[in-house]
Amino acid sequence: MNELMRTLLFLPEQGTDYARSVDHLHYFVISATMLGSAAVFVTVIAFVIVYRRRRARQSTPVVEPKPIHEAVFIGLPLVLFLVWFGIGFPQFVALQTPPKDAMDVYVQGKKWMWKFAYPGGPSAVDTLRVPAGRPVRLLMTSRDVIHSFYVPAFRLKQDVLPGRYTQTWFQAKEPGRHQIFCAEFCGVGHSAMLGEVVVMEPSEFDAWVANQRRVVAAAQDSAPVPSEDVDVRTSLVDQGRKLASEYGCFKCHTVDGTLHIGPTWLDLYGRREKLKDGKWVVADEGYLTRSMMDPRAEVVAGFQDVMPTFQGRIPAPEVAAIVEFIKSLRTSTVRPEPSKGPVYAPIPPAK
Repeated sequence: MNELMRTLLFLPEQGTDYARSVDHLHYFVISATMLGSAAVFVTVIAFVIVYRRRRARQSTPVVEPKPIHEAVFIGLPLVLFLVWFGIGFPQFVALQTPPKDAMDVYVQGKKWMWKFAYPGGPSAVDTLRVPAGRPVRLLMTSRDVIHSFYVPAFRLKQDVLPGRYTQTWFQAKEPGRHQIFCAEFCGVGHSAMLGEVVVMEPSEFDAWVANQRRVVAAAQDSAPVPSEDVDVRTSLVDQGRKLASEYGCFKCHTVDGTLHIGPTWLDLYGRREKLKDGKWVVADEGYLTRSMMDPRAEVVAGFQDVMPTFQGRIPAPEVAAIVEFIKSLRTSTVRPEPSKGPVYAPIPPAK
């Protein structure tokens, strides 16, 4: 039945379990809609035959609906919509909640290509290689305009925005190749912004990653590559450490837990931070990116609003590298409390 419905509706293959659950909801909505439309059509035809005008001066009878009629006509569609919502909302929540053991891949949309970077290396253009049976989280941003990462076989579509990170995840069922499209019009080359997800056997994927890293290590002594984007020959963590130093991040942030002008980066990732306005926020990839682009929007309690904006100064790949470096600064110590600001001695009054 599943294959029959998928064929009748011209849907692509189901590359994930999420795609199967989305299709089941789709079948339910389409079936209910078609049955409702057929019932309305049959009722219209019956009314035309039974209640047609038989005399030239025959008047149209006035029908006074009863409460039970109004309850049925309003309640039945309402129940259907609530059932659809009850099925679809948990699917939406599941798509927005990647597993804790998901493998991270950074995705950058750029006119008109997709760039992929694995935290420990390597990097690729227009080809995303992933292992079958493992959850993969995509951390996505755009270098120029709004794009939309769309894999029809996974029923997966997520907008990719400049200046911030969005995320989604998937778990491919079995090895294969699946097309990637951009689902947001982004310019004259929009239709050519294509890519491919290559799902590999886990052992084959691990061997590919190890081989690529060996190639990267061997290439470090070769001639330098153009640096339009972050140098892909080294891991994102190493790149992030170097970039943080170049951009002067260590003038305000420490990496050993010492109190300073800004929150320490040690154990910062994943911690709940209290803001000046009393709200709480989780220091995830999105928050760390926003803190670089618009630092005054969410100032951590106990710290001064002195950080300059880096909007337009740091390219998206470099932001990803700095974020990955911050994520690497982890210890075994559990620190659930928010960051504490430095204690300044009061300035004595002038004599």
